[in-house]
Amino acid sequence: MLIVPFMKPGIFKLRCTALCVGLSAVVPLAAQTASTGTLAEVVVTSSRYAESANVLPYGVSVITAQDIQAAGAASVSEAIMKLLGVPGRLDLSGGSNYSLDLRGFGSTADSNQVVVVDGRRLNEADQSSTGLSAIPISAVERIEVMRGTGAVLYGEGATGGVIVITTKAGSGHARRNAAQISAAAGSYGLRDVRTSATLASGGFSVDVSADERRTDGHRDNYASLTNGLAVSGQWSNDWLRLGAQAGRTMMQSGLPGPLTATQYESNPSQAKSLVDFGNVKSENQGLFAEAVVGDWQLGANANQRTKRYASAAYGSPYAYDVDASNANVRARHEARTQVAANALVLGLDNGQWERTLRQSAYTPVGTVAKAQSNAWYITDDVTYLASGTRLSLGWRNEKLTKTEGASGARIDDTQSAWILGLSQPLAQGTTVYGRTGQSFRMANVDEFSFTNPGVSIRPQTSRDWEVGLRWALDQTRMELRWYRNDLSNEIGYDPSADGPYGPFGANVNFDPTRRQGVELELRHTVSSALDLRLNLATREAKFVEGANAGNDVSLVPRQTAALGVQWKPASGHALDAGVNWVSSQSPTFDNRCSMPAYSTVDARYAYTLKNLEFALGVKNLGDARYYTQAFTCVAGVTGGIYPEMGRTWTASVQVKF
Repeated sequence: MLIVPFMKPGIFKLRCTALCVGLSAVVPLAAQTASTGTLAEVVVTSSRYAESANVLPYGVSVITAQDIQAAGAASVSEAIMKLLGVPGRLDLSGGSNYSLDLRGFGSTADSNQVVVVDGRRLNEADQSSTGLSAIPISAVERIEVMRGTGAVLYGEGATGGVIVITTKAGSGHARRNAAQISAAAGSYGLRDVRTSATLASGGFSVDVSADERRTDGHRDNYASLTNGLAVSGQWSNDWLRLGAQAGRTMMQSGLPGPLTATQYESNPSQAKSLVDFGNVKSENQGLFAEAVVGDWQLGANANQRTKRYASAAYGSPYAYDVDASNANVRARHEARTQVAANALVLGLDNGQWERTLRQSAYTPVGTVAKAQSNAWYITDDVTYLASGTRLSLGWRNEKLTKTEGASGARIDDTQSAWILGLSQPLAQGTTVYGRTGQSFRMANVDEFSFTNPGVSIRPQTSRDWEVGLRWALDQTRMELRWYRNDLSNEIGYDPSADGPYGPFGANVNFDPTRRQGVELELRHTVSSALDLRLNLATREAKFVEGANAGNDVSLVPRQTAALGVQWKPASGHALDAGVNWVSSQSPTFDNRCSMPAYSTVDARYAYTLKNLEFALGVKNLGDARYYTQAFTCVAGVTGGIYPEMGRTWTASVQVKF
């Protein structure tokens, strides 16, 4: 990411405004001069079955494998931040992992959005992150980002949205023999190797992918190693698909810790600790099946995963094992009359999660925390053929039980989510849509076990609204969305609350909060050689009642912008460049400190010769200082700073077979 240190935020916003005005003038003209083809219809599976994105009553953003390669993204989180402009924060687990924030939840973003890989839910039932950076990027076929609540289909913690990752094996499409291998080297001792292959014969196919990434890190004690392996085998005919998958990931990293403002200004590459570290190893395996029987589409997934975590931070060792499983069955029935078409979806979800402590300075070894969920859901979509009007209804009922052994705390509750949506074509290529609903979240095992002993944490609920406009014509696709989430009993950490050890912090239910904002996505193909993308967002995340009324929720920037261009000036030559800007944000609820806004630019040039690709990429060309993660404010000075990387270069080569 190229940082532009000489561009002040106000100047950037003026230039961004000018750019938008310029695009509004250029797009109609370019549409007249572009090639006569049209943009392909976007088909998504985030609704749990493949269907056109044009008819959905909510927004879905799609990143393809081709987009990932052209941008040179090294991880799923990097692809989403760079190509969609979603703000991210450097994760405290180390390495290159980032926490994404789809709609302004700040430090609890991971608990308010769901991540699914080939039907396997990755979210933990504690405070740990989903570890997107460990997913082998070479295996990814597409990433779908469902904006806003996905609670009916995906359950608790989906108020902010859902990230659905489909691997090449998971898609089940284009089963043919193919392989590719790439190697990269760059700044800070970067070494990155990726490989993937598909072997297909008749109805059988096997997919294998593996990644390994090493770097010395941009700070002292920040060297990291990440690797992953995924294997999948499947058989299919014209109505049935059966398969099995397995994989493992590993990440180990030094943990340099946070810096004070003075340390950051004097030397951002220094470490608070030279001995702290963390590592995590995960394994997963599962079965899947899909069938088409008459007017019914049937599907089922069963997955099991384990995670082994160990760290030493702030002089305290901590280690645990996680054993988790989830299973689901689903069915979709389509019917059509002369008046309307109807799509009915039924589903059952089951999830089990258990964490056992192996080492801890504060909790007895062997302490077990558990979480279990059982849910059923139903959705029905009716499309009136004459007008194209689509009415969507959905309901979910979910029973959750969670326990934590050391504190004896327990949650046993049943919650419901619902959605009512409508989409209406207005003219060729133009559709308006809207939806309202309710979503929910229960406290995780770390939250409800560390609170005021006399006060239990209540369920978090949100009343959700969204209105949008889609427009597609020839080479241009645009979507504009407004959303609002009114939250009651939002769950989060208050450092000043009374907790188990006195007034030194606890997890609590906040006073009412609100998220609302506007998002714009624009993609325009000027010609077969030039493609433009633009993502703009303005968001408000505020306390609306209580002691913090009117204050911003911490770690939520009010505006973000991402502009990208893919240019092929000549045969075999390709350039992908992007500018990302994130406005200032506050690290604490009192808003007495501010983290500076920053703007970044990435660029990658690639030359392709037959089955070989040579590429050179640069990030942070301006070599400016900035940070995405900080968590303290003392006397008006921001502290707890985790610096981001300076200028980096990467050279790579890829060969396809």
